Amino acid sequence: MLDYDYPLYRPPSEAGSLIFQVTLGCSFNKCSYCDMYRTKEYRERPWDEIRMEIDMASRHMPDARRIFLADGDALNLSTERLVQILDHIRDRFHNIERISCYAMPKNILEKSPEDLARLRDAGLGMFYIGIETGSDIILKKITKGATSQTIIKACQKAKDARYTISCMVILGLGGKTYSSQHIEETAKILSTTAPHYVGALTLHLDGSIREEFLTKFREPFVQIDDADALNELELLVSRMQPATPVVFRANHGSNAYPIGGTFPQEKDAMLQKISYLREHPEMCRPSGFRGF
Repeated sequence: MLDYDYPLYRPPSEAGSLIFQVTLGCSFNKCSYCDMYRTKEYRERPWDEIRMEIDMASRHMPDARRIFLADGDALNLSTERLVQILDHIRDRFHNIERISCYAMPKNILEKSPEDLARLRDAGLGMFYIGIETGSDIILKKITKGATSQTIIKACQKAKDARYTISCMVILGLGGKTYSSQHIEETAKILSTTAPHYVGALTLHLDGSIREEFLTKFREPFVQIDDADALNELELLVSRMQPATPVVFRANHGSNAYPIGGTFPQEKDAMLQKISYLREHPEMCRPSGFRGF
């Protein structure tokens, strides 16, 4: 129905959502672990194209309840353009429960509190934020374009503006050398920001991105194995102490061992499951069945 510019990505929880590509690619596009948009040059799509697609989709899917604004950088649009898009979506779809998008920390910080309030009032209600790690050393090595403090400020700013935030972290991002530091600092940042949702993925370096990642890391990188990933998961869960409830999921297709629960009430249960999984390595998801 819609003429998407592929590749097209969305968070796992947006599997049933209607997707509108309001931007193409990523304006930053330098993170060494991510090749999602390397084949695209960033651009903002013309309003006439976006409006036409919204109108067409509303005729075919008038009862859509969730909408995701792609590609990786919708929040980079001006507030005026985003409000224009959001207003038109709400005018055409009358059963909308949620409109969401990816959000880089810098894009959140570049919006004023008034901008975020306008977007929230226009219907944008959820941000997916890639934290990846809480370690400033690793953030620099992966050319994230953010520091732990800017990530904390961005998350807090979004929460202050009443957005739901879902944050992603990546197991194994520091390799064996920085494994403990990576997890300790990531647990701190998650405890401080207390996102509504946290998703833990596992680092995967395929041929198209591996060389760039290793070059930018600037020292030997030894990738963790499945047992190490389980150890990182255990340390992350044990160290997290958010002040408000956090729904935690490590069930992404990239993970060897899926777990999930809500902090704080299910923290002990998650740790018990991790101990059980360690004693039963046969429950590890075969590498051939992992998605990235």
